[in-house]
Amino acid sequence: MYDTEKTVRFADVQEVKDFVSVAEKCDFDIDVYYNRAVIDAKSIMGMLAIGLHKNMTICYGGINAAFEKFVDKFVVA
Repeated sequence: MYDTEKTVRFADVQEVKDFVSVAEKCDFDIDVYYNRAVIDAKSIMGMLAIGLHKNMTICYGGINAAFEKFVDKFVVA
């Protein structure tokens, strides 16, 4: 279902807002997994509910250069 899976971490609310804004411009689904929760990456309320400073997994199946460039800044090893 998903072609790409990355683990990311956001440090502040503005980073989450920017992430949702970039994700909204994608024409494919983006899911965020944290523990057992699955959140739509285009939902600001869902993303803020996860919280900050936590490793979460982003899964998606499309290609968008701007999204890739933005997400790569937050990838953790």
